[in-house]
Amino acid sequence: MLVAPKDDPLSEVDQTIFAKLVPFDHPLRQAETVIDFALLREQVAAYYSPDLGRPSLEPLLMLKLTSLQYMYRLSDRQVIDRAGTDIAFRWFLCLGLDDHLPDSSSLSYFRSRLGTEGFQAVFHEIVAQAREHGLIKDRLRVKDATHVIADVAIPATLQLVAQTRNRLLAAAEAFAADRVTGERSRIEMIRQAAGAAKDEQLEARITHLREILEWVEALPVPADAEGHPAWQKLQQACRVAHKVLCDQDDPSAGDRLRSVVDPDARRGKHGAYYDGYLLDVMIDADSEIVTAVDVLPANGQEAANAARLIQQEQEAQGNQIEQFSIDGIGMNGPVLRELQDPEGLNVEVFVPPGPEPENKRFGPEAFDGDSQAEAVTCPAGQTSTARSRDDERHRTLFKFADKTCADCPLKSQCLNNENQQAGRKVIKNDYEAEYRAARAKAATPEYKAVRREHPKVERKLSELVNRHGSRRARSRGQPRVLIQQLLATSVANIKRIVTLLGSPVCAAAQP
Repeated sequence: MLVAPKDDPLSEVDQTIFAKLVPFDHPLRQAETVIDFALLREQVAAYYSPDLGRPSLEPLLMLKLTSLQYMYRLSDRQVIDRAGTDIAFRWFLCLGLDDHLPDSSSLSYFRSRLGTEGFQAVFHEIVAQAREHGLIKDRLRVKDATHVIADVAIPATLQLVAQTRNRLLAAAEAFAADRVTGERSRIEMIRQAAGAAKDEQLEARITHLREILEWVEALPVPADAEGHPAWQKLQQACRVAHKVLCDQDDPSAGDRLRSVVDPDARRGKHGAYYDGYLLDVMIDADSEIVTAVDVLPANGQEAANAARLIQQEQEAQGNQIEQFSIDGIGMNGPVLRELQDPEGLNVEVFVPPGPEPENKRFGPEAFDGDSQAEAVTCPAGQTSTARSRDDERHRTLFKFADKTCADCPLKSQCLNNENQQAGRKVIKNDYEAEYRAARAKAATPEYKAVRREHPKVERKLSELVNRHGSRRARSRGQPRVLIQQLLATSVANIKRIVTLLGSPVCAAAQP
């Protein structure tokens, strides 16, 4: 149950001590001055019942404690311990000298209560306050991503299957205890029968896991399945087991599950290979304030996530972004079309086109017709209707007849080798117009000016990594990692707002 905050939580003695011991230019005093925490409390209060349950801990106190964690890189226990001795912390938390701090475990419950939706609301409220101060413009957004290492130890395949089996049995024990006991007794028998060879052991464990999954999925569904925590845990264990078995059926497939402890983590490459997530952020180039943030699996589609970030900000703030800068990964036809669609996001995109291979022969643009045409015409006026479609790569291959090219007067300008016997092959891409426009834009002064601003987002990512612990996941699971990054970026934004506005603390207020 949400309890109304005290009108004056600090006594005169407390206020006198804080005024003497907490400098008026302290970062926490500046943050309290430029950020309207009462509005943040309104965002948090929506996740509490107004009249049910025990009286709650003050939600603003909990929100400030989590902010202090990421401002000073502290754990749950460390932030509580420091708040007990740091006078500036107690002032920021509106705690008098005789007030007690909550237990450190309450911070975990608070994060679970708000979830990603609640912390997104807090993040967007801070951005909205920056807009009200006139700090954020809609001229240009800059996007980039960095890697987040998952908080897991990656097991060998043999161990991964065993862990999946054990978790499935543990989850099923509440619904079929006798059957689970029997399956556990079989584990040692199967291990001995499989022999010492790891391939045989793996095959035996996979077979056993399939058998367990088969009878688990045949269990009767409880009447209150949707609100039954044990049943939901069992369903999650079944989904993980299915994923592990699918990965074993097709070892060459991507998107392999790396750990049952954090089933959302994936393997990706960011310089070197790693296991974890991608932190994807977008900043306002004028203020360098983060305006949108998201977390993807390590193998996620970073380029495609650009539209999601833009939509996230525009839906929350009701604005219209004019220009958008992304690194070379944004040279992606579907992404370019979606971002620049006049009926959709309608954003002007600046992206490095990458080096073009030197090609002395006629390029695809010299052939009349597009990827959806039934035929293309070459510069010599010859037509080809021999086409094959590649939907996965969004392109169509046209092939000219061998004799047509052999007798062509322009073959020296069209074929790699005048003596080759095969006719010319031409690839027409569905997004050829978008690629051509991006390359043309890269030659303009406007492009060069925008690209000079792109390093701002790289500096912001460096700040998040080095000062707010964004490199390593504190928790497991994509939603919890997103909560971590929302808190880190919110704190970084508060610091940036303080820097841009200066210290508005009135000198006359000092004793």
